[in-house]
Amino acid sequence: MNTPNFPIPFVKMSGTGNDFILIDHRQSLIKPDSMAQFAAAVCRRKFSVGADGLILIENSEQADFRWRFFNADGSVAEMCGNGARCAARFAFMQGIAPAKMRFETLAGLIEAEVSGKEVAVKMTEPRDLRLHQTITVNNSPLTLHSLNTGVPHAVVFVDNIEETDVRGLGRAIRYHEIFQPAGTNVNFVQKRGDAFKVRTYERGVEDETLACGTGSAASAIIAALLGEATSPVEIITSGNDRLMILFDLSKVKTGGTAAIVYNVFLKGPARIIYAGELHTEALL
Repeated sequence: MNTPNFPIPFVKMSGTGNDFILIDHRQSLIKPDSMAQFAAAVCRRKFSVGADGLILIENSEQADFRWRFFNADGSVAEMCGNGARCAARFAFMQGIAPAKMRFETLAGLIEAEVSGKEVAVKMTEPRDLRLHQTITVNNSPLTLHSLNTGVPHAVVFVDNIEETDVRGLGRAIRYHEIFQPAGTNVNFVQKRGDAFKVRTYERGVEDETLACGTGSAASAIIAALLGEATSPVEIITSGNDRLMILFDLSKVKTGGTAAIVYNVFLKGPARIIYAGELHTEALL
């Protein structure tokens, strides 16, 4: 790894339990060919700062800023809903962007609005909807649904979410042949009154995370497509925090395979945990 310019100021933030390291990278501190390795090093829990992802905020010619987003294993993700909310509040705090802003991601331009610790982001338009797919997992049939809300998601409705093997079953679905070569994130969903509890296995993290914004959006939209919900949809995360998903939905053709979903918003808290400086020993 090329040695970054230490010390590096950073802020640790949490979006409903999904935690991130954010760095103002408008003046280059980390060389592009070292970023993935750097992300994997600083995201290690107990050995470094520890986080689900690293977000670098950089200059943009077409928006208020652009981000580089890395999962905890150093892989690049196109989009992350909770990360987007944290990035928006960070950029507002640092004077990089106004309260209403736009920023670049690999999934497209994202609009966001900051109001105190609450942040709403307008997601990219969902695509690649597939309902009622039956696959074989661990020698048993399993029905699931899938939707790309910036990154690919599988959604599985379960009767008892607390007893669901999120890590084992999630990993098996994540690597299933129908989702190759990129793989998928996997969301397990149970209706709780007027809300939905969601537990997510995230690719890149390769484990259950306490929240997933794009996964919450996919779960809410698919619940609506199946007639189980209407916008706005309240999502209860693994960390027992709350996210609101708002969207407009067109009529669904026979079989539910051709719906148009638009104006998707993800709203919830983006909390500042602490600010600090990274030193060389954070990479050991």
